[in-house]
Amino acid sequence: MPHDVDESVAGGEGGEDRSRVGVEPGIEPAGVRRLWHLLEPLHAVLYYAPEVFEEANALGYDKEERWSSYFPLRAAPLGPVGAEAVTSAFYSYDPGMVAEHMDGAWAVASPGEVLEARLRGIDRAYRSLFGELMDRPELAEAAALARTAAEAVEDAGRPLAAANAALDWPEPPHLQLWHAATILREHRGDGHLAALLVAELDPTESLVSFAAIGAASTERFASRGWSPRAWTAAHERLLARGLLNEDGTATDAGRDLRHRVEHLTDRLAAAPWNALGRKSADRLSELLGDYWVAVLASGLLPSENTLGIGRV
Repeated sequence: MPHDVDESVAGGEGGEDRSRVGVEPGIEPAGVRRLWHLLEPLHAVLYYAPEVFEEANALGYDKEERWSSYFPLRAAPLGPVGAEAVTSAFYSYDPGMVAEHMDGAWAVASPGEVLEARLRGIDRAYRSLFGELMDRPELAEAAALARTAAEAVEDAGRPLAAANAALDWPEPPHLQLWHAATILREHRGDGHLAALLVAELDPTESLVSFAAIGAASTERFASRGWSPRAWTAAHERLLARGLLNEDGTATDAGRDLRHRVEHLTDRLAAAPWNALGRKSADRLSELLGDYWVAVLASGLLPSENTLGIGRV
């Protein structure tokens, strides 16, 4: 493997140490990823729903510029941190882009005010999206199961998961479902950054290597703010490691490394689902179906995303 990444650490088939990463027989990596695919859209409504934009605009953030609210909405659980901390926690965004939107963000509204606004926005957005689905007992059941998993999250080394888990739980079931989805996706995301570090992929390289396996187009990844010069420099570094072809597609070694990153991410995200148990996890997957469909059918979320959902 490039840079002598240990196969057992990177998720090699022959080197899994289940006791070390907290994965017990039960939920397979594919099942963990499926649950993420179902829950991620429910969380991501926060960054696309007009109701959330309206709440953020009422605080003073630019309604027409998505990133103006994205960074404070996601970073608010961390408290009044600066651009450097947000850049570190979010990992793959250009530091200049983060600074543009985070410098002065807490002068517009405090983190506490942003947290209240995001719950108001999600409340309104979910009511609009789900309609009569809001009154189904299945929603409360799904919320309870997702909360059980979220409360089993071990947050050491996972700053975004820990910050969201430290917040009070909202009372309505639909907001509990959103809050649980948020904790679980940030838990997975924090683990994903650990997997990227093990693979020795820096922020720009992580995007270039992901685009190289077809997770999304390079144009979509341009939303992370990196300049063409930075993208080209990362391309050259990965080329020198034998991970890319000249045309920007992944070599066999590059595809193998990204497979290992995603596999390790699944393993590191498995503990809450193992705590929930296979039967309950399968039930949650069943319950989420109609709500997942409602979000996707709304057209709020982009058909192509930088997370590789539907492609990895």
